[in-house]
Amino acid sequence: MTRSDRLDPAVATLLNLLDQAGGVPLFEMAPADARHAFGALNQMLGEGAPVASVTQRDIEGVPVYVNTPEGDGPFGVLVWIHGGGWVIGSAREAQATARDLAAEARCIVVNVDYRLAPEHPFPTPLEDCEAVARWVLANAAELGGDPARVAVGGDSAGGNLSAVVARDVPGFVAQLLVYPVTDCTLSHPSIEENGEGYFLDRATMQWFVDLYLGDAARDHPRASPLACATEALAGLPPATVITAEFDPLRDEGEAYAAKLSDAGVDVALTRYDGQIHGFATMPTLIPAGADATAQLAASLRRAFSA
Repeated sequence: MTRSDRLDPAVATLLNLLDQAGGVPLFEMAPADARHAFGALNQMLGEGAPVASVTQRDIEGVPVYVNTPEGDGPFGVLVWIHGGGWVIGSAREAQATARDLAAEARCIVVNVDYRLAPEHPFPTPLEDCEAVARWVLANAAELGGDPARVAVGGDSAGGNLSAVVARDVPGFVAQLLVYPVTDCTLSHPSIEENGEGYFLDRATMQWFVDLYLGDAARDHPRASPLACATEALAGLPPATVITAEFDPLRDEGEAYAAKLSDAGVDVALTRYDGQIHGFATMPTLIPAGADATAQLAASLRRAFSA
């Protein structure tokens, strides 16, 4: 397989290692087996930065991890929604990212363990995230947080869920969208351009969408934020949007950033050249991931101090 010579060397090394490891593609696995394989990769990512405390609890029946930083509160609060195509991944596996963000932004991170498809298809994962978000906005003080300083964010499918939560649940001061899925029709040029050989591939993305949406319309605005009318995005919280040059989802993430901007939303869009889908949550393997974490943390600090 020929890959671009513009890849970050750390990314090229990782992709070569994955090539050598071989194995069955995720889209050919049963969901339970795909979750196990994805979990094994996540074990390589470490535990994340030290924080003052990590507690597990249920919020509105949804399990969460509450990561509290060192220092005196009340703190700003980030509701973090993990990626994994709505099918794989877990809050436990996203704890390294959640801890890093809590430590760098000095905020509480509520890491949501929403239910997964296909056992719980659309809109259940979204409704789980919305239930947690509404509770945090109303009850942040119970966690040591400030209900006037609550943000929402996530990566990949978590970025998709975060975009919809930020649009449909009022009260957030910021939204962080890290290479988000915004168009489940999978019709943008980067889906083909980066569809093979760059970690997330077109076939796996199609598998995720099919398991999540089932018979639901691919352009349903609660599934595809980009399908929402521009005027419906007016007044949304400032958005930090991160995309990656060699990501199949690059174009739809950038299109959504442009649509938010057209609606008058304050948008900071950064494309990380040489990077692949997933890089931002792999700082122990891809140094640019630490840069993305620092950018997200800086965005949160600004939002929480405004």
